[in-house]
Amino acid sequence: MASSLVIVYHRQPYEEHVVDGKTVLRENASPNGIVPALKGFIGQTERASWVAWKKAAAGKPPRFERRITVEDSYGSYEVVRLPLTSEQISQFYHVTSKEALWPILNSFPSLYSTENCDWATFREVNRLFAEAACEEAAPGAVVWVHDYNLWLVPRFVREMRPDVHIAFFHHTPFPPADVFNIFPWRDEIIDSLLVCDVVGFHIPRYARNFVATVESLRPVDEVVERRVPDELRATGTALSEPLTPVSMTCKGRKIQIDASPIGTHAGMIRSIVQQPDKRAQVAQIRRDIPQEKIIVSIGRVDYAKGTREMLLAYERLLQRRPELHGKVKLLVTAVAAADGMRAYKKAQQSIEQLVGRINGHIGTLSWQPILLSTTPMPFADTLCYYRAADICWITPLRDGLNLVAKEFIAAHVNESGVLVLSEFAGAAVELQDAVLVNPYSLIQMDAAIDRALDMPREEQRARMQRMDALIDRYDVGHWTRHVLELFRQLRAVPAAKPSDAQRVSTPPVFS
Repeated sequence: MASSLVIVYHRQPYEEHVVDGKTVLRENASPNGIVPALKGFIGQTERASWVAWKKAAAGKPPRFERRITVEDSYGSYEVVRLPLTSEQISQFYHVTSKEALWPILNSFPSLYSTENCDWATFREVNRLFAEAACEEAAPGAVVWVHDYNLWLVPRFVREMRPDVHIAFFHHTPFPPADVFNIFPWRDEIIDSLLVCDVVGFHIPRYARNFVATVESLRPVDEVVERRVPDELRATGTALSEPLTPVSMTCKGRKIQIDASPIGTHAGMIRSIVQQPDKRAQVAQIRRDIPQEKIIVSIGRVDYAKGTREMLLAYERLLQRRPELHGKVKLLVTAVAAADGMRAYKKAQQSIEQLVGRINGHIGTLSWQPILLSTTPMPFADTLCYYRAADICWITPLRDGLNLVAKEFIAAHVNESGVLVLSEFAGAAVELQDAVLVNPYSLIQMDAAIDRALDMPREEQRARMQRMDALIDRYDVGHWTRHVLELFRQLRAVPAAKPSDAQRVSTPPVFS
């Protein structure tokens, strides 16, 4: 039976565990984040399918069922596991996505490289995803494609199935036109996105960057804009926008442009941290860490996350304010990248060396300024550390959104605490009561952590309460309802076929 909603995302919607020699599928350990948010749509549609990859040996039939039915707390849905070889995964994800696409998306052109890229393999993997999606889609279905490494899927889907509606959502930043246009494949990428019915982003700035990029490459007939709501403006900050595009007409074809930041499961987080055993765990953390101020920073190893810059600011803090020695502790979780992610090895080495230097030069036998972990914590444990902490320090150099910031707020349940947040995280346009900072400025970083440490408790509580009310209003449920309404509007009209000008034959291979 075909599906009315087909979600296309590279990750499988569950975790695989080997128990007694057998592979067991379990729901994601964290009930928060991108995968659970997308799974929230499963119970809201008549029938849903999810297309993801799964590693398979080259030249042999896959040793797993390609198509399975999954039943979990989100409902019943089909999962199509696309068998990819190690070489395909390496080229598609580890090399092309992370060494060429990721640096440009995050506006680090100096780190951009196509030296090891095989664009033909990237294109072929996108075609395979598109074929799998088309096989699952019912007539008039919505095919919802996620993230930049599947940029080419819409074009293939449109050619194979002109009857379906295509939506695309970017979980990453979208760079300015002059940065995006560094890509030698820019025309192929943009032409693929222009066959979509809806192209979505977290915040207005990314939507405007996308439209500006299209305007730089293609004739655009009309752009319709509307005023950005005050709760998404953060006037005077790096990502603030007064207007956001809502549609664009290109060669006679209208594409909806959507800017809606994904929310967190605020109510669930509050309920977890208020459980008796979690309250006890928070109290134990405070006993184990006797320092007056606990600072947490949760993320993964990635040069765009700004972990190195944060650590340098912390080192300057301890050098500038020796009275804090023995009275402050920074807990850093920088989850190491998977094997094969060469782009992040240098970043991980830099973080580990810097932590060692700070602990060695400033710490004592009885006090280490930093605790570093490169392994992920269970979600409930992470929430307890948020709750126990006085400050959450999240200062990426660039970030599509950042759910950690919202999780920290929800975990504090309207109590005191300070969020130090980079202006270059998408969430900064919402969380205007955070201590917003430009992480490229040493002076601002120093002033921000000083302000967080010295902020009166009454001010902390007032700021946290305002941010808590906002993330409660714009939680993951609000985002789900918003997207479902977009899909309802799509299904109300026939899918628009691409014009002859938009039908593109397979482009030449070049890099």
